[in-house]
Amino acid sequence: MRKMKAYTIPFVGLKLGKHQFEYEIDNEFFEHFEYDEFNSADVKIELLFDKKTTMMELTFKASGTVNVNCDITNEPYDQPIESRLFLVIKFGEEFNDDNEDLLIIPHGEFEINVQQYIYELIVLAVPAKKIHPGVEDGTLKSDVLDKLEELSLGNKEKKDGDDIDPRWDKLKNLLND
Repeated sequence: MRKMKAYTIPFVGLKLGKHQFEYEIDNEFFEHFEYDEFNSADVKIELLFDKKTTMMELTFKASGTVNVNCDITNEPYDQPIESRLFLVIKFGEEFNDDNEDLLIIPHGEFEINVQQYIYELIVLAVPAKKIHPGVEDGTLKSDVLDKLEELSLGNKEKKDGDDIDPRWDKLKNLLND
């Protein structure tokens, strides 16, 4: 995958100390990753880049919303996103990203691309089961919800209870005796 230039930080030219970067993430960002789970995205990333003599510390903060479809009703809704990621970058012999909190880059590197970390930060902030807030509080009116209620087990037992074979009643009496 090619790297997007806007997310590349040339740290060689930066002075020691803290530096602030901000990114506005929308659908175009996710199209680059060929990720189509979001209908739309409006997420703000604040990146605090702390350059030290032997390492760098990156603190990512994501806040905003992504529009996703509910897993129950398939109705679109805005899912709020709040997430943080802390990453330490050190220099070593060769590139190593086995540890999720520590990135080791070769001594000759002069820039770091943060697009993958931003992508993972946002995608992992979305709950595994996406439920429309209207489903949880009962305010959403949907044909899908009406059909699910109609087909639920509670209603099936009530319907079946009306036409019970009288022989079953005699068998139930055996349990009570």
